[in-house]
Amino acid sequence: MSKLKTHKATAKRFKITGRGKPRRRKQMRSHLRRKKSKRVKRQFAKDLEVRPSNVKQIERLLGKRLRQK
Repeated sequence: MSKLKTHKATAKRFKITGRGKPRRRKQMRSHLRRKKSKRVKRQFAKDLEVRPSNVKQIERLLGKRLRQK
């Protein structure tokens, strides 16, 4: 059986932490940015952890196990 290919768009959008959790960037961070407050712009700098309901799908797209048991 051949190897599974990594979904490259997913690989670019998600980073894996040292503990194996995927993190993502926030949406709305670049469009119409001058209208947004300083507080909101600061919050865009932080990455978010992916919800547990989506981790399984990201694992399939990346072709690797992420959660450590």
